[in-house]
Amino acid sequence: MDRYTMTAVIVLSGLWQVGFFMEPAAADAAEPVTITDSADYFPDAVGNRWVYRGHITEGPLQTVDNKFFTNVSTVTGTKTINNVRVTVFHDTNPGNHGPSDSFYRRDSVGIVYYGSEPGTPLEKQLIPYQIFRFPIKIPSSFQQFDRTGLDFGSDMDHDGANEKTDVKGWVTLLGRETITVPAGTFPDAIKVEAKMTMQIHLSSGRGAIAGSDVMTAWFAKGVGLVKYAERQEMGPIKEDRGVIVEITEELEEYEIKK
Repeated sequence: MDRYTMTAVIVLSGLWQVGFFMEPAAADAAEPVTITDSADYFPDAVGNRWVYRGHITEGPLQTVDNKFFTNVSTVTGTKTINNVRVTVFHDTNPGNHGPSDSFYRRDSVGIVYYGSEPGTPLEKQLIPYQIFRFPIKIPSSFQQFDRTGLDFGSDMDHDGANEKTDVKGWVTLLGRETITVPAGTFPDAIKVEAKMTMQIHLSSGRGAIAGSDVMTAWFAKGVGLVKYAERQEMGPIKEDRGVIVEITEELEEYEIKK
């Protein structure tokens, strides 16, 4: 899991590896809060390092495989993408998917995601896109994109042609709460809830497959991402039973450069 998305998001773990997608969640009943020091929740100085303990379960519905893994995330430097200077995060094993680099630009108005290496064909059609807006307002949400007819980058029905897909994404900030992980207890962590929806249209004309990615993540001031929990579902193709994946990463230790 890269440090901003759950990718992000995102994550870049998961079935689709396309970052931090969200669909509007129910608004929190808490009093509205504006966080003026929003950037403090996403430290990105070169040399910052986070170690996460991960757990993943996956399988076609009732057939479940349990795995444990470690992911180390480090800010390694900067690079230029399309004349934009971005920060590079290197993850050793996000979501148990092996090493990757992710690219972000953080400024006074928020954080924009510029993709990853190795990326996916689908991700390359979506980037760049915003993943946080500053100042952070709780509760709040915004739509990242609503795209149709994208190349999914995979031939799922084995007819010799890649499928097309429709993708929607939003970001929703739910509240602040205390979160406890192996690295300690963090008060007033920002809680983010996410849901990605995808409709994959089979080129063979055999209908469409629905996919979703639901995630909750917590970001602590001065630390960054301390935990995320994610559930991914892919509908069945022909005779199979579909796929369900659940992933959790919790912070074990960290080093933040001043």
